[in-house]
Amino acid sequence: MALLTDSSPELHRSGETVHTFASVGSLTCVECGYALAASAVQSELPRCPTCGGSRFRRASIFERPTVDAAAIEPALSRPPWLAEMRTEPSAHPRIAYEDGEPVVLELSERWTRIGRSMAADIRLDDASVSRRHALLVRSAAGTLSALDDRSLNGLFVNGERVEWKPMRDGDELEIGRFRLYVISAE
Repeated sequence: MALLTDSSPELHRSGETVHTFASVGSLTCVECGYALAASAVQSELPRCPTCGGSRFRRASIFERPTVDAAAIEPALSRPPWLAEMRTEPSAHPRIAYEDGEPVVLELSERWTRIGRSMAADIRLDDASVSRRHALLVRSAAGTLSALDDRSLNGLFVNGERVEWKPMRDGDELEIGRFRLYVISAE
């Protein structure tokens, strides 16, 4: 039962080198609960980007979500690059998001998996994203829907937590720390 409590014996500190722990899964700041993907740590464990804390422990899949669902709100404004992406014609709906730079992907398949897993069609490498987070489903008629794939932090469409939601042009999906935007086909 000790594995399910918040007092994990495995504690890591800022400055600790990567070889002291496996680089899979995520670490959680002891002070504020911020989740840090272990695979994102390059050489040594940094200070917490949220609170500056220096103590981390392994995150457990049995813990509370790493994103505060009550704090989710739709973006007040769309990113400036989105308007330019919308002008490009496409035969299929597209999804656009920013991961360092803007990314636009055509949704030509009936099912598009989104998650942290290497098997995901849209891979979002961050601890706030579940391995299998969400699915985008295109029907034979061409309609697009989003489905929460039993994610820990949930799927939000335009600020509302959803299990299944038909998507329209301009809808905003929030998956972990990422905001994705639906662009309909011309």
